[in-house]
Amino acid sequence: MDSQNPTDNKNDITVERIYDVLRQCNDPEIPVNIVDLGLIYQIKIKGDCVGITMTLTTPGCGMGGYIANDVREKLLTIPGVHEAEVKIIWEPQWNPSMMTEEGKKRLGMK
Repeated sequence: MDSQNPTDNKNDITVERIYDVLRQCNDPEIPVNIVDLGLIYQIKIKGDCVGITMTLTTPGCGMGGYIANDVREKLLTIPGVHEAEVKIIWEPQWNPSMMTEEGKKRLGMK
């Protein structure tokens, strides 16, 4: 495939494209996106299906369903993605050290 020809790769589903879309998903209780919070543990791409394994900042987070649905909806906006699965897990448990430098900066931790 010629990667210089935009018509050849317009429907390529890449990890980079997925992270770009996921940066538009925010935890409604924290003013930082879920990527910079370090909530994304794994991205799997299989054909036109994207699977996300992620966590939340606390197991009792009442926004889990909202965040998972937002992730699913955002993934489905990527050209070529026809199915999106979001799995929330609790191990390893999230902690602030999982945040990116940008996330820490936005929360005044750096």
